[in-house]
Amino acid sequence: MKKTLAIILSCLLVAMTTGCAGKDKPVETQHYNAGTYTIVTDGMKGEMTVDVTFSESAITDIQVTDHKETYGIGYGMETTPIEVIPNQIIEKQSLEIDTVCGATLTSRFLLNAVGKAVEEAGGNVDALKEQQKKVEAKDETYDVDVVVVGGGSAGLSAAIQAAENGSDVLILEKQGIVGGATTRSGGKLMANGTETQKAQGISDSNKEMFDYLKSIGGEYIDDNKLDAFVVNSLETFNWLVDMGVKIQDVEPIHSSIKPWRVHNVIGAGGMTDGHGGQIIVPMFEKYKEVDGDILYNVTANELLVNDKNEITGVKGVKPDGSVITVNAKSVILATGGYASNREMMAPYADFTEKYNTQVPAGNVGDGIKMAESVGAKIHQNPGVQVVYVSFTSGVGINEESGLIVTEDGKRVVNEYSYQFHVGDAIAKEKSNVAYYIATSNDPNPTVQYAMSLDSTTSANSIEELAELINVDAEQLKSTVSRYNELCEKGVDDDFGKPADKMISVEGEKYYAIKLNPAVTVTFSGIVTDLESHVVNENNEVIKGLYAAGETAFPGIFGTEYPGCGVAITSGVYYGRIAGENAAKGL
Repeated sequence: MKKTLAIILSCLLVAMTTGCAGKDKPVETQHYNAGTYTIVTDGMKGEMTVDVTFSESAITDIQVTDHKETYGIGYGMETTPIEVIPNQIIEKQSLEIDTVCGATLTSRFLLNAVGKAVEEAGGNVDALKEQQKKVEAKDETYDVDVVVVGGGSAGLSAAIQAAENGSDVLILEKQGIVGGATTRSGGKLMANGTETQKAQGISDSNKEMFDYLKSIGGEYIDDNKLDAFVVNSLETFNWLVDMGVKIQDVEPIHSSIKPWRVHNVIGAGGMTDGHGGQIIVPMFEKYKEVDGDILYNVTANELLVNDKNEITGVKGVKPDGSVITVNAKSVILATGGYASNREMMAPYADFTEKYNTQVPAGNVGDGIKMAESVGAKIHQNPGVQVVYVSFTSGVGINEESGLIVTEDGKRVVNEYSYQFHVGDAIAKEKSNVAYYIATSNDPNPTVQYAMSLDSTTSANSIEELAELINVDAEQLKSTVSRYNELCEKGVDDDFGKPADKMISVEGEKYYAIKLNPAVTVTFSGIVTDLESHVVNENNEVIKGLYAAGETAFPGIFGTEYPGCGVAITSGVYYGRIAGENAAKGL
C-alpha cells in the first residue's frame, strides 16, 4: 500500500459547518471589490495577520504573514491549518471548511480572518458558509505489514523503525495532525553522555542517571526496563538529532539536582510548553522519507483477533461514521495516556477533582482499553504526574520555595524540591487545591507578581485569611507559627529545606495564592516486556501486539514524574524497539 494517504478529514467546526469533506453543492456567485485586504485577528498565542486577495469574482490568494501559533500544531507541516486551510478555501471558494482536529482554534481564527476580509471586500459571508451536500460515508479496508495506532513521538518512532526495516506501514491518527501530547510539551529530552553536556562541562553516566530515576520511582520501577532505556538514552538522543532535532542546551531537572541532563530544543527552556513540534516535525518528515502512510481522524476502537488469540489488525471509525479496517501482521499501540478521560482519572478524584490538563482531548486511554479487551495485563499506578500551579501567576513551577499548605492548612513537603515531588506530596494528602502563603518579604518575582493581582486572596491576619480560603483557622495559624519557628532556628527539622530558603511568613498583610492541580502524564497502562511485546495476566506475549509510549509506561515511573524529557525519550526508545520487532515478526 505504498501510496500517499493525505486524507485530511476533520473535527467539525461547530457553528460554522455540520458537513464533511467532499461537498459538491455549488456556492453562489460572489462579487468582490478586487484587491488585497489585511486582517489582524486573534490567534492562539497572540495576534495573527492574514492577507486575503480577491478578484472581482473569487478569492485568489491567502497568506498568513505574521502569527505566534505553535509549531507543529498551528503550522509547520503539510497537515497544519496555516498550510491546509488557505488552499481549501481557494479551491472550494467556500468558508465551510472543516477545522483541523487537534488544531481547532488556529483553524477557527484563520477562517474568521478570511470571513472578515470577505466582508470588507463586499462579499456574502453567509453564502460562503452555506451547508454543502455530504458525500456518502464509505467503509474502507487496508492490508499492511504493520499498523501503528497513534502518531505521537512513540508512534512515529515505531513507524519509522518498522518502515526502515522494510515493512509496509500505516499510522492511524486520531487527530488531523500528528504529534499528540509531545507537540504540546516543552520539547525536552533526557539522556546522558551527550555532546551538549560535554560542551557545558557536565560529567554524567548511565549509573548516575539510573540511580536517580530508580530513587524516584522506587518499587514501581522495572529495573530491567529502566536500565535498557538509560543505557540506550544516548543512542536514542543521537537518533533524533541525526533526524534533524536541534538541541539548544541542557538544564537541570531542578537546581538542587545534579548533574544537568534535561536537553532543550531550540527556543525551549524552563517550565514552558508548545516546543515539542521541534521534535515532531523532523520525525514526520523522516516518516514521509521512508514512504510511510497515515490515515488522519480515525479513532481506533477494536483489535482484530484470530482463533489462536493472535492479533491480526485493528478497526477504527471516521467522523462520518465510516469504518476503517486494517489487516496487519503486527499492531503497535501508541495512543498516549488518559489525562483527558475523567472516568479513567476517577481513581485520583480525591485530589484531582478540579484538575486541568493541556494534553489533547483525544488522550482518553484508547490503547489501554483495546489491549485490556484482548486480555492484556494492565497496571494501575496510584499516581499521575501532577503539579499544583497558579493559573493566574505561574507560582508553583518556578522553584518558588515559600510555605505551601494543603486545603487542610497543613505543610507536607520541602517546598524547595522538584515541582512534581511537591505535587505528589500534596496529592497524597488528597488535597483538591493548595495554597502558597506569602507576605511582602517573599523574594520570588512570580510571588511578588501574584501578590499584586486583585484575584489573589489577602487579609490582615492569618485567621482572616483562613476564613477567606475556607481553611481551618487554628490549623493554618499553627502551621504558620511552626514554619516561622523553623525559619528563626535556621533548620527545617520537619522536611529538610535548606536554611537559605526558609523565609518567614511575617508582614502587615498575608496572601494565599491558590494552586490548582494540573495533570499531563499518566503512569498506568499496558504492561510490556523488554521487547515492547504486550503481555497477558500470565506474563505471556500476546502475539502480534506491541505497545510503547505513555500507553505503556508501567515499569518506567513511580508515583511522581522524575524529570522533564523522560516520557518522550523513553517513548521513542521503546517505540523503536516495537517497530523493529513488529517488522521482523519477533
